[in-house]
Amino acid sequence: MKAAVVFAGSGPLVILTSHDSLQAPALRNKLASKGIEKFIAYELPVDTVRRRYGEHFTVVCEDLHQTDDLRVLDFNGHRAMELLSFRELDLAHPVLHEV
Repeated sequence: MKAAVVFAGSGPLVILTSHDSLQAPALRNKLASKGIEKFIAYELPVDTVRRRYGEHFTVVCEDLHQTDDLRVLDFNGHRAMELLSFRELDLAHPVLHEV
């Protein structure tokens, strides 16, 4: 599982995905199907995200099955920015995508 913060036009989202890479075409297609066609994403340490989101993380993960490839953990950008630090982002490896 990977965790990431995705900066899109509507603001930051925190996602969980079963894809091995944030650059996986299937993940990009899934995001596009949700209207997210242009974004900058940064991977986050899963353990950090688990600690910050606590029980909410557990509930979302319990609902993440092997056939699921994307779950939005947080679509409240204000909360995401309060819970996560820029120091925790993999700033050296941004994923940039636009259709």
